[in-house]
Amino acid sequence: MLSKKIRMQKIFKKVLFLILGSTLAGIGLEIFLIPNNVIDGGIVGISIMAGYLTKWPVGLFIFGLNIPFFLFGYYQIGKSFTISTIVSVAMLSMWVSILHPVPGITHDVFLASVFGGIVLGVGVGLIIRYGGSLDGTEIIAIVLDKKTAFSIGEIVMFFNLFILSSAGLVFGWDRAMYSLVAYFIAFKVIDLTVEGLDESKEVMIISEKNDEIAEVLMARLGRGVTRLQGEGGFTGEAKGVLYCVVTRLEISKLKSILDEIDDNAFVTISSVHEVMGGRFKKKAIH
Repeated sequence: MLSKKIRMQKIFKKVLFLILGSTLAGIGLEIFLIPNNVIDGGIVGISIMAGYLTKWPVGLFIFGLNIPFFLFGYYQIGKSFTISTIVSVAMLSMWVSILHPVPGITHDVFLASVFGGIVLGVGVGLIIRYGGSLDGTEIIAIVLDKKTAFSIGEIVMFFNLFILSSAGLVFGWDRAMYSLVAYFIAFKVIDLTVEGLDESKEVMIISEKNDEIAEVLMARLGRGVTRLQGEGGFTGEAKGVLYCVVTRLEISKLKSILDEIDDNAFVTISSVHEVMGGRFKKKAIH
């Protein structure tokens, strides 16, 4: 069990990054996107259009439109996620209201779309990384993912394509296209922020020289290697399988090692979103 002090430190760190993420998201919206009539997807995008049409504060719409989703998320997903989401949305609403009088940094719509997407993406990525959300459509997507054949990403994309297309009717079709640019950039930056720069790869190797390969990988890459037992589907013969996790930067070195020892080895390489526990640490490549 974690001590009370460690739990409090974890909670403090989580709240700190939720606030930081909301602040960055607010800057991305009010300093770059909103002054140039470029919108984001989801409830935020709907709120920007509603604020433009009614002249009411965008922050009021962001929080108000998310309230039904708070209740839905509490019963369908859980208390911790809902509280984190409420904190994040409340902070975003506050920052959007505070920053609204501040003039935009640039009136070049393309630059605003690019840099607004980057700043917004970092902010949303931090919020997601620390267990929250800024958008009610994501809560709906999480629930529907369990009940339909569509993934969370596909459901969110469907909602957002409809919302971003609606921007053409409100702000003009050029702004709708710029909004798609900003959304795409934010989407990619969110992934980068959530997964980090040190992307890991899992490698599975089937070779007649597994012993030699395992020894060299441990010696030259400093990586632990797990031996698995497999069986050929056609032959029924027992086959040894090597499994290890390396960093993205070590993939090239690993391939060169395999070329030296057995260039006929069967190898699969897949992305790993997160590595926890064990002895996996960054190591220098020799």
